[in-house]
Amino acid sequence: MTRIRRLLLGAAATSLAWPALVLAQQTRSLKDPMRLGADQALMESGLAAALQRGFGRDTGVAVQLVGGLALPLLDTLERGEIDAVLANAPEAELKLDKQGLVHDRQRIADTALVLVGPAPKKKVPDPAGIAKLTDVAQALQQLREAALAAPGSVTFLTAGDGSGSHAAEQALWRAAKLAPAAPWYLKASADGTLAQQARRQGAYALIERGAWLAQAGAPLAVLVEGDARMAMPVHVMRSFRVNHPAGKLFTAWITGPKGRAVVAAHRGYRAPT
Repeated sequence: MTRIRRLLLGAAATSLAWPALVLAQQTRSLKDPMRLGADQALMESGLAAALQRGFGRDTGVAVQLVGGLALPLLDTLERGEIDAVLANAPEAELKLDKQGLVHDRQRIADTALVLVGPAPKKKVPDPAGIAKLTDVAQALQQLREAALAAPGSVTFLTAGDGSGSHAAEQALWRAAKLAPAAPWYLKASADGTLAQQARRQGAYALIERGAWLAQAGAPLAVLVEGDARMAMPVHVMRSFRVNHPAGKLFTAWITGPKGRAVVAAHRGYRAPT
């Protein structure tokens, strides 16, 4: 065991309120940072970086952020290639948890998808006429009907990747008993984020609230929100194959009052009740 890992094991066993000078020295000498995966939406919203900064400030322990897509990141965690992950794909997470392939899975934030699209103007509704609907399944059905009735008038942009947002979007289409397809249902390219591309194309999209707020703007607006099926919990969990000494310390911090305060202060997220 390296000297750095022995130091971190000691840190995990003590109070988070270590003297600042000792922790700063530890950070400067740290050569083995904890590798923390974070879903793309949490990177885009800035929440992952805010948690990284807050943890470093309060404990002096370095964390290396590894951005990516929730489903591939969970595979990476299972293989022990990263130490912990912040993910928003509860079905995939729960499957690994039940198999004992991840440790210490805990909810650290609540957010939701929002359905964005062309903003209504005065008395002119959005092309699909879904603004202010409260049932997301009804909104998706109406959106599809409008797209088929007037080809070219409605476009829906999907991330089409392994992100938590895409997994949640697919679950909503299943709830609506629909199988969306081209030409009105299109996959986003690698040229920018989903929110950026939807804005450029004036398209509809389901986007994680925090990521949307970080990139929101004309010509789009939030049209449908608040349906319980749009909820997206965010969990932290550690790998069962590796046991970085900072792992338990990080989990304790992020689920404690200081981590919860960082979450509560970030737009688009709430600390769990």
